[in-house]
Amino acid sequence: MQSNDARILRGAAIVAAPVGIVATVVSALVAGGKGLIGGAVALAVVAVFFGLGSWAVMRLTQDRPQAAMMAGLLVYTVQILVIGVFIVVFSGTTLFSPRAFGISLLVTALSWVGGQVKQTLTSRMLYVDPKPSVPAKRDADLVKTEPGDGV
Repeated sequence: MQSNDARILRGAAIVAAPVGIVATVVSALVAGGKGLIGGAVALAVVAVFFGLGSWAVMRLTQDRPQAAMMAGLLVYTVQILVIGVFIVVFSGTTLFSPRAFGISLLVTALSWVGGQVKQTLTSRMLYVDPKPSVPAKRDADLVKTEPGDGV
């Protein structure tokens, strides 16, 4: 994992964690114990799915930075589909409040994406490979010429 990738992941988590905690507390105040469980499950779902998704993008683009856009769109699409399946499967549950879960999931996921965007826009990332494509010549390899050699 490159240092700028770790910063982006950390920045997204730093923004999303407090929002998810506040959403969980508000869910608990509004819907009671079931709201607390719904908010906590939503926070866990966002942390796991978006954390693993960010890790997958970093892993996929580690050796192929030119595939970053394709990998990002693919991972984001899969995340949204899996979260949609999760919502459909647990829509009729009595374990937690589906409304508290849905609202907490939405605000936490949006804050995660917002944190990623903010961190990406404010980080200083190299857009060129700092490694030279041609190795530099050593001083011993250079031909030394004397003044007046006609060169």
